[in-house]
Amino acid sequence: MTKLLEKALEAVRQLPSDDQDEIARAMLRLAAGAGEPEPVDPPHLPAVLRGLAEAEGRKFVSDAEVESAFRHFDR
Repeated sequence: MTKLLEKALEAVRQLPSDDQDEIARAMLRLAAGAGEPEPVDPPHLPAVLRGLAEAEGRKFVSDAEVESAFRHFDR
């Protein structure tokens, strides 16, 4: 096991049981590889498809725009 994974697991141990279970399920899905895709709510599907098209066209936001978005969530 890598040091980074050990550090992540130690951080998860500090979380409530429900959060630990949610993270464990996500880890198991990732470790299983190409499983079923995550479901997308129908109202969000157009935005997801636009995002995939932008990624395919290598159209990404700047680092400053990403930082601005993260600051928005800190409020």
